[in-house]
Amino acid sequence: MKTITLIAEIYREAFQAIGSFVVRNLYRILFWFCFACYLIALYAFIYRVATGFAFD
Repeated sequence: MKTITLIAEIYREAFQAIGSFVVRNLYRILFWFCFACYLIALYAFIYRVATGFAFD
């Protein structure tokens, strides 16, 4: 639980340092898009491992 709290604090502090409203929101959108892409790739990998896909 402490790790999640630390990650949330780093996330909050990173965006507080950016002054421009537009740039700050653009980076937030980009962060969530990259995070979603990472989760999709992680899901695909776990699915392939679980179904016995042969990694040749």
